[in-house]
Amino acid sequence: MSAQPPALEMRGIRKTFPGVVALDGVDLALSAGEVHMLLGENGAGKSTLMKILSGAYRKDAGEILIDGVRVEIAGPRDALARGIRVIYQELTLVPQLSAAENIFLGALPTSGIGGRFGLLDRRSLQAQTTRLLEDLGIAIDPRTRVGRLGLAQRQMIEIAKALATPDDAPAARVLVMDEPTSALTTREVTQLFSLIERLSARGVAIVYITHRMDEVFRIGRRVTVLRDGRVIATRGLDTVTVAELVRMMANRDVTDHFPKVRAARGPELLRLDRLSRSGVLHDISFTLHGGEVLGVAGLLGAGRTELARAIAGADRFDGGQLHVAGTAAKFRTPADAIARGIGLLPEDRKAEGLVAGLTVARNIALPHTRRLARWGVLSSRCETELARPIVGDLRIKATPTQPVRLLSGGNQQKVVLGKWLAGGVRVFIFDEPTRGIDVGAKVEIYNLMNRLTAEGAGIIMISSELPELLGMSDRILVMHRGRLQTVLEREDATEERVVGAALGLASTLSADAPPGGVAG
Repeated sequence: MSAQPPALEMRGIRKTFPGVVALDGVDLALSAGEVHMLLGENGAGKSTLMKILSGAYRKDAGEILIDGVRVEIAGPRDALARGIRVIYQELTLVPQLSAAENIFLGALPTSGIGGRFGLLDRRSLQAQTTRLLEDLGIAIDPRTRVGRLGLAQRQMIEIAKALATPDDAPAARVLVMDEPTSALTTREVTQLFSLIERLSARGVAIVYITHRMDEVFRIGRRVTVLRDGRVIATRGLDTVTVAELVRMMANRDVTDHFPKVRAARGPELLRLDRLSRSGVLHDISFTLHGGEVLGVAGLLGAGRTELARAIAGADRFDGGQLHVAGTAAKFRTPADAIARGIGLLPEDRKAEGLVAGLTVARNIALPHTRRLARWGVLSSRCETELARPIVGDLRIKATPTQPVRLLSGGNQQKVVLGKWLAGGVRVFIFDEPTRGIDVGAKVEIYNLMNRLTAEGAGIIMISSELPELLGMSDRILVMHRGRLQTVLEREDATEERVVGAALGLASTLSADAPPGGVAG
């Protein structure tokens, strides 16, 4: 009796773009019910390989086999017809539509005689979506407009969308997940992993792309490592260590994942006195000094991103005062904050941090147009001269004239960072700065943070990754339901204390904190 062929096999896959070999003879195989981890630094070729599988890209060479049968995937419809589903790192939802409409977009049930009149059957849509969400354990009202959902809830809708089965398509047999937990809370990650276990038990083969090493060993069976478009190794996870995987990914040892360097504490750069925004933030007080990384922790809905937006001028606050370098400030727009030396790296880099159709150079130059333009015009030459050293300094894998939409997620994140390195910024607000970034690139960003604080800048770092907060912060502020719950000095911060405070279990602030906030 012959052995059962792999559920999916990709052999010798090659893909080139102008001047770049993205994939060079890549092999990947996985069995039914297997959770196969796919690792690699940003630009290693992971997303390109999966886009070929999904039909978004056409391969230049190689072959794809489903259950041992060679197939051609000329477009997304071919992939869908073969039971291949892909959940990309960047969400593809329509904010103006409901959760249900997004999940079944392209296969909405219709009413009328045989459905010929094309009228949306909302009752059927509601019933189908409710059954699907209940099966997945997702507690979201199908009627809710996606634009009103948080990033984590939108991620869960994206997963449900991938698993929804139109009448004319087979159920998912191969599921690709690209950084699915990047926006999820700990509870939601546990919920997702339970779902993965159920899908695996049903025989669904899963390709799981992640940069979080704890996830690799928690749910994976085997791992394939890509580097520079080539397969470095495919190993059983019971035969490899974290250090070996990092070395294969980066071709170097990354011995210290959090290379924190304590800088001398400088003068006060920012002070908040009872800052409030109706229904969102309540009496927030703290200071930020030069040379300091101030971590901000909290669960989904704690108000961390809303705090960042208020400081950066994206949202107005109703009460309290904000001081920059000892002087009261009131920002009407982000441009006002930028002019006072405050730069925000937003949580959603694609929607809020970049203009995808513009070049790398123009994206980097955008916040500084007022300062650099002559007679109201900023030349392409000036933009390129501004961007070129930053592209080299951050090791962005692109030229200054390349459209930013063509870059990998990690390189796009570096472009957002690069905007604030172009000059004038002293207060950096990093909202989830390493989300979707590989291990080696994370260390590069941490070293950049060390450099900035050594030069006297102050950093507010919002992060959902506790090891990152504990490893890189000088102090950690913990928020709960829009309020500042407690402050923990680096020496006193533990995972248990941070989680307890984030859950609202901490009853008091530090002894030297003023009412409603934290002293500097």
